[in-house]
Amino acid sequence: MWDAGELIAAVHTFGIPHQPGTPLYVTLARAWSLAMPFASTALSTNLFSAVCTAAAGGVLALIIARVTRSWPMALAAALCAGGMFTVWSSATETEVYASVLLLAMLALLAALLASGAGNSTGTKWRVATGYAFALAVPLHIGALVAAPAALVLVAHRDDGALEWPRALPLAAVMLFAAGIGIANIAVVAAGLVAVLLVAVVRPRARGEVRAMFGCALLAISALAILVVRARFDPWLNEGAPSTLRALWDVIGRRQYDVAGMWPRQAALWVQVANWFEYADWQVALGLSNGVSASWTRTPITVVFAALGLVGSRTHWRMHRPSWRALAVLFASATAGLIVYLNFKAGASFGWGVLPDSAPHEVRDRDYFFVLGFWVWGAWAGIGAVALAERVRAQWAPIGALAAALPLVLNAPAADRRAEPERSIARVTALALLESAPPDAVLITGGDNDSFPAWYAQAVEGVRPDVTVVVAPLLGTEWYRAQLARRASLVTQGEIAHTRPASTMIAAIAREARARGRPVAASIMTPAATREAVGDLTVARGVVYVERAWALNRTPRSAPSSIAHLGPDAPDVDTVFAAAFVRAHPLPSSPSADAGIDPAPESFLAYLGCPSQYLAVARHGIAASSLDSVCKLR
Repeated sequence: MWDAGELIAAVHTFGIPHQPGTPLYVTLARAWSLAMPFASTALSTNLFSAVCTAAAGGVLALIIARVTRSWPMALAAALCAGGMFTVWSSATETEVYASVLLLAMLALLAALLASGAGNSTGTKWRVATGYAFALAVPLHIGALVAAPAALVLVAHRDDGALEWPRALPLAAVMLFAAGIGIANIAVVAAGLVAVLLVAVVRPRARGEVRAMFGCALLAISALAILVVRARFDPWLNEGAPSTLRALWDVIGRRQYDVAGMWPRQAALWVQVANWFEYADWQVALGLSNGVSASWTRTPITVVFAALGLVGSRTHWRMHRPSWRALAVLFASATAGLIVYLNFKAGASFGWGVLPDSAPHEVRDRDYFFVLGFWVWGAWAGIGAVALAERVRAQWAPIGALAAALPLVLNAPAADRRAEPERSIARVTALALLESAPPDAVLITGGDNDSFPAWYAQAVEGVRPDVTVVVAPLLGTEWYRAQLARRASLVTQGEIAHTRPASTMIAAIAREARARGRPVAASIMTPAATREAVGDLTVARGVVYVERAWALNRTPRSAPSSIAHLGPDAPDVDTVFAAAFVRAHPLPSSPSADAGIDPAPESFLAYLGCPSQYLAVARHGIAASSLDSVCKLR
């Protein structure tokens, strides 16, 4: 099974983390893949996500069984939560979110055990909960979304009353871990002060505070993996965190344009409505795999929302401490994240309603809300069993089967075995590299053309002679230093000085030409990037190359190899285009309803450009018939 996410994730395990602040995840996924030599990297690391999600479901079932004394409810909660589309998607790609889900569930389980244990045992479980909080720093800070829910559980006594002082050591450690996770000195200092104050005002808890803080430091020490790894200068040393300052910048994701909570990047109503769009994808996306609400899918969403309300009410009546915890988790993972993350309108949201100039995210961000959808699924599962038992006590298994319906209703949309998603990213990776001239410097425009190419080079060893230059990364000093050190494409004087992207691209193109290397650009790069390079006016497969290089490489016996298609279209190397079409048959096209993920359809459009060029050159079809993605401008 191959798709863009899988290829990106396969690169993760070869030391090229997509998110450089996740060393624990990269290490675990790499170890997992090494333990499965019989499977490909992409398959083995996808299985890692699947196992993490299955384990999270098992932990959820244990929690629900413990508080409800009902294994049918526990099973239904786990099945329905795991069947939510966003959860399922995270379970079948090599990304960090499945392991985040597992860590969040383990933290809640430890907190639940702490709330129902005696002094000595309770202390051990509270320390374990603090350790889980701190593991979020090297894994992914998103796991701390579950921290407030765990605090609520820890604060409960056996009789159900709240005793907040019990949770103070844990709250102090959570604050300290959060400060490191967001690389904020002020928050780290506040966390340290809170730890000291708890030790002073609660003398009996000093031993617990020391143990919890020590375990937190042990967990956070996993960040040292980044420093050790960076000293070996791996294939892609993202962020180059070989110094404490560089490590701090990597942890805080300084290279990314992270928005603050204010000003809002979109109106609050847009951000809330966007969440409801994502919620409508969760239960029955296979019935209508499109971004908009539909009469076949949305009513089922409403039914499961009602089941969630019934399940929440049932849970509240059976065990209020754990209900409060899940309610806090749901609020934190929905309203809390909407406010804190401050996203632009989603990539698929509001077209035709919002102004054309309204900014949109480059992709839909439903995966950030996975914990909220997980809680909704758990409550819906409980609600399905509760309703079945109201009809007849023996009907609990029927309720569990009803709770598993999302597994059936989402299957057509969540299945990654179907084409084109199965192989389109790998085909694109090979097509990009094979289209590049020998010893080329290949300019790429972003994730979609960079990560597949990196994967093909790093994992499969395809075209190591090609140097991939990612235009958006040129604004970072570490990447400029890497290009200078490894490919001599950036001069020493340009490493420390940030210049406009167009200036850096032009400078790299000059250095490449000076060294006798051809320059090419992915067809997915914007026109401005290609214009910065210079004379990239000939299409060669799915890249653009310099006209002078193309003419020099054209056999004299075939002067018509370069065809001019018109003022609004590029010149084309027709000989290479014909060979490309023969060598790269397209995976089967998507259905008329392309689904919520536009990437496979976009890849197919780019891969179809060489055949379109040939049709224009050979059959006299108007150049204006070319799809816009195939045009030079």
